[in-house]
Amino acid sequence: MSTIKTIIFDFGDVFINLDKQGAMDHALKLFELEELPEDLIAINTLYEQGLISTNEFIGFYIENFPYLSKKEIVEAWNFILRDFPKKRLEFLQQLAKSQTHNLILLSNTNELHINWIIENVSFYEDFKTCFNQFYLSHEIHLRKPNTDIYEFVLQENNLKPEECFFVDDTKENTDTAAKLGIHTWNIDETKEDITDIFIINTHLF
Repeated sequence: MSTIKTIIFDFGDVFINLDKQGAMDHALKLFELEELPEDLIAINTLYEQGLISTNEFIGFYIENFPYLSKKEIVEAWNFILRDFPKKRLEFLQQLAKSQTHNLILLSNTNELHINWIIENVSFYEDFKTCFNQFYLSHEIHLRKPNTDIYEFVLQENNLKPEECFFVDDTKENTDTAAKLGIHTWNIDETKEDITDIFIINTHLF
């Protein structure tokens, strides 16, 4: 019998495809920058943690880039979001139906991104209902890779780290979880797919 009782999933580049490089290139061109300065990175992080509102976030960009419209800023921010392959939803639905594992989503996601997903992914509600818990960083005011977000999930759900399996495309995030004793898979979205979770990680399942 499997010792893994809970699977914790990231969202971006695990279920929904992202274009991180394309989004960065687009933003730098739009903002006429060579690289993102510290103050922009800090604001983005605060927004992702829900520590500033969407209006404050957009207001900051309009103040710093007055030649841009609100629409251009929002479109640049959402540029990273791409398609959500239906086969991943179907895989998740089968997993949820089997009731073999407690399923948790843990994502660094902000209000603008989740609103875009709700509007553009027709099966978002079907996706969300597959999970026993659905944690978005801007709603719980915690963010990966900080240790406290993993401790929050463990404590809130009375979980033992050694009975948890965490999937994320960012190595920094899986490294922090692993230090707490959580089993991890740093998925390479360029050649691996979440639908192969049990094939790639047979030693745990």
